[in-house]
Amino acid sequence: MTAKPRVLFISQVYVPDPASVGQHMADAAVAMVERGYEVKVLTSARGYADPSVKYPSREVLDGVDVIRLPLSSLGKRTILHRVVGQLMFLLQAVIRGLFMPRLAGMVVSTSPPMASLAALLIHWLRGIPFTFWAMDLNPDQVLATGAMKPSSPAVKAMNWLNRRNLHAASAIIALDSFMAERLYAKLDVRDKTFVFPPWPMEDSLRIVPKQENPFVKEHGLENKRVIMYSGNHGVTTPVDPLVDAALELQDNEHLHFMFIGAGAGKQVVDEAIAKHHPRNLVSLPYQPLSEIGNSLSAADVHLVLMSEALIGIVHPCKVYGAMAVGKPILFLGPVPSHISEILELAPIGWQIPTGDPNAVREVLKEIDNTSDEQLADMGRQARALIDDRFSKAKLCDRFCEIVEGTLKQRVEATSTTTSTASS
Repeated sequence: MTAKPRVLFISQVYVPDPASVGQHMADAAVAMVERGYEVKVLTSARGYADPSVKYPSREVLDGVDVIRLPLSSLGKRTILHRVVGQLMFLLQAVIRGLFMPRLAGMVVSTSPPMASLAALLIHWLRGIPFTFWAMDLNPDQVLATGAMKPSSPAVKAMNWLNRRNLHAASAIIALDSFMAERLYAKLDVRDKTFVFPPWPMEDSLRIVPKQENPFVKEHGLENKRVIMYSGNHGVTTPVDPLVDAALELQDNEHLHFMFIGAGAGKQVVDEAIAKHHPRNLVSLPYQPLSEIGNSLSAADVHLVLMSEALIGIVHPCKVYGAMAVGKPILFLGPVPSHISEILELAPIGWQIPTGDPNAVREVLKEIDNTSDEQLADMGRQARALIDDRFSKAKLCDRFCEIVEGTLKQRVEATSTTTSTASS
């Protein structure tokens, strides 16, 4: 009996960790199993944001053999904690990958940012092809946020690694056209780059009517117009304008602001609550995947944030989850960007340029006065876009076809070498 081709996924985060990169990697890994491949995942044994969370060292999830490596996540308290955890993870991943038998191909993303180094070393030493899934770009991100300077040795080393990685990858997936252009500026890889966005977590999402939603009842949202930000609160997603607006609108008993998730940017929300005790502003941790459909459906409008400096560097994929549960979007960010392009496809929300507090107040007033029927219609059109363009079924299938293409290249190259040696 012929053994199934083995594919290795390398990602510091993986389900049930709530980070979106891990969720998307899991979807792709399961889909590859369903296509007849043997899939192994190397990931961290502890939570990425909270290292006190410990997962089983090995288990099979939906047919995927998940191997969790120790000492691979020390949390996000400081840059040093992140870097040491990432390096420990990469070292173990390289050793495992070098000695893994029957390995036909690899999939690597940007968690951690240097994850491609592991795939690159395995590729150089064993000739294994890999697909590089660019979820965000570094050192572009640390440069855009001012955390490092272009002259930094670490930045130069990362740029060197990026060029080697792009050259060696058999296929590259960029999340939007702006990200693809940034990749081409590093190395012209148009011939093997595919551009399409990540899919929503449709398996965990469902449209739950407000009157039937236990999350709504738990938090007393029945008669509220809820504006929600759900996901990572990073330095790339400044929530300050909405927090300021919420404080100004404390006397409005109808508008309600909810910030769900974690990250360095969440401090702004928590400090405002601790200092002012506003009744219209709520901070909650990440919700379990089993409850995410309820929490996202509890919103009337979902907030998406993006700074102009980060166009093509990050891709706020929370927009797809909001659309999947049939909700309108409030986007604070630049034009053009991939979010503004989505908003141009149908009347599914509002857009406010960054740095315009007056526009924030005016749009919030408009949202407050929009009827439930109008919001529902916008939500239906958002959901229709998911079904037509951004569904998991379509995008995950496309992703797997690209990975399969790299595996076929490996088989063809091996067959050619064998034939040449035989003759």
